[in-house]
Amino acid sequence: MLKKLLANVGEYKKQSLQTPLFTMGEVLMDVIMPLIMAGLIDNGIEKSDTNTILRYGGLLFLCALFALGSGTLGGRTAAIASAGFAKNLRHNLFERIQSFSFSNIDRFSSSSLITRLTTDVTNVQNAYQMVIRILVRSPLILIFSLVMTFHINRELSMIYLVIVPIMIVGLGLIIRFAHPLFEKVFRTYDRLNNVVHENLQGIRVVKSYVREEHEEEKFSRVSKKVFDNFTKAQRIVAFNMPLLQVAVYTCMLLLSWLGAEVIVNKGTLSTGELVSMFNYTMQILMSLMMMSMTFVQLMIARTSAERITEVLNEESDLKNGENPLTEVPDGSVEFKNVCFSYKDDMDKLVLENIDLNIASGEVIGIVGGTGSSKSSLVQLIPRLYDVTHGEIKVGGHDVRSYDLETLRDQVGMVLQNNVLFSGTITDNLRWGDEHASKADVIHAATIAQADSFIQEFPNKYDTMISEGGNNVSGGQKQRLTIARALLKKPKILILDDSTSAVDTKTDRAIREGLAKEIPGTTTFIISQRISSIQDADRIIVLDDGKINGIGTHDELLENNVIYQEVFDSQQKGFGDHDE
Repeated sequence: MLKKLLANVGEYKKQSLQTPLFTMGEVLMDVIMPLIMAGLIDNGIEKSDTNTILRYGGLLFLCALFALGSGTLGGRTAAIASAGFAKNLRHNLFERIQSFSFSNIDRFSSSSLITRLTTDVTNVQNAYQMVIRILVRSPLILIFSLVMTFHINRELSMIYLVIVPIMIVGLGLIIRFAHPLFEKVFRTYDRLNNVVHENLQGIRVVKSYVREEHEEEKFSRVSKKVFDNFTKAQRIVAFNMPLLQVAVYTCMLLLSWLGAEVIVNKGTLSTGELVSMFNYTMQILMSLMMMSMTFVQLMIARTSAERITEVLNEESDLKNGENPLTEVPDGSVEFKNVCFSYKDDMDKLVLENIDLNIASGEVIGIVGGTGSSKSSLVQLIPRLYDVTHGEIKVGGHDVRSYDLETLRDQVGMVLQNNVLFSGTITDNLRWGDEHASKADVIHAATIAQADSFIQEFPNKYDTMISEGGNNVSGGQKQRLTIARALLKKPKILILDDSTSAVDTKTDRAIREGLAKEIPGTTTFIISQRISSIQDADRIIVLDDGKINGIGTHDELLENNVIYQEVFDSQQKGFGDHDE
């Protein structure tokens, strides 16, 4: 895990190495200054020697100045190194997520992945900054200060041999009991993010059904669980400060008592040395406090690091084979005894024994009830998922033999949930072909019956689309996504219920435009509206993941009960139908 995370330091190794070096310079000055202070008291103040006071004072000033410079440079390089580390980690994490198949993403959930990309990366970034700075500084201060106290007076230094181990054991117990609770906190954060994400996506439904109170209660329940788990963890971590305070006051009390006795009775300790012992005591205990804070942060970061590494170690279910094909010959599609389950479980199949042979340029309509796996069927063609059993061929070759990018570049998909991105209309359409000319963009929009409403906007094709395409209607959004798919000039076009929000006249115009402009493209049209698919070369009727019938519109009206029922219901006014 550590090796995989540290690989993200990358070009910031220089700053990561400079930080400990600057920190060492700062530590050296911090350790020397109490000794100079002892000399100032013993040789200057007690003897009222002004020159000595000025000399030692000058040394203290120079040491403080050097410590300030080293500390400032160390803080700067630590900030650059940790921010750069987080930037690389976030980039590699996002890149890994982009390589995931749908099934990989289903395993993690989108809200969990967002938490890992944001909160978890920030936790690891903070921990990294503390490691290269504080976790270098604190142990060095602890070791050097202990050495100096033994150098000044061995008897008094024995106090630390008792106090420090007790502190270390106490801090270890705090970390041990708090870590599992922080793991719970982050799992609950995932659920909280999921609730927020779901609410924002469906905010229009929430408001239209006046369900704000219900959503607030749901959010409050999950938020309270975050609060409860975090409070439990913090109750344990809270023992950290009292433990340190007890150690500080105990050391001070013992030093004052035993130090005074040594000065009065033995005369082996000077006043300046006792003052320096107090200073070193504070440095020792402060270093322990900083180490404990760092370990608490590391404990939180460990949970985050495990969650991040889990994503980085996740291999995509979909990979290119050896020597993948880099050209799709044509748009022919063949399903050979295809079975599919989202969990690779043959006992829970959503598609079963699918056999189809579709010629290049053929128009195929797909109809079926809710849950009949129409979308699942077409998502197998560009390998958004892999078949559980059987084989799918495109252009005469198994889809698994193609380079994924090559295959998907030849399949234009317009999914049920139409997504537009922030940017201009032109920017959105050029997702299909980033090098498309303005004429190509307008031509694709014209085929998709989008040009007419685009021309009505004040800025036309330079009109800004808001996040999620919320400033255009459902029908406009569908037409824009169809235009985007057409710009790919694909060999296979899949329209998954993509004209459900447009009227029948516009629907017909889109189909006529497709037939005229891209006659050689294999087209799959999924629709609940018979009028949208009745002119297809063949229509597939799906029922419970199986092919119930296949044929032309007229053939299915004669011999397929399900198709007849759908057609009759729409003729009677339960749906739209073109005469």
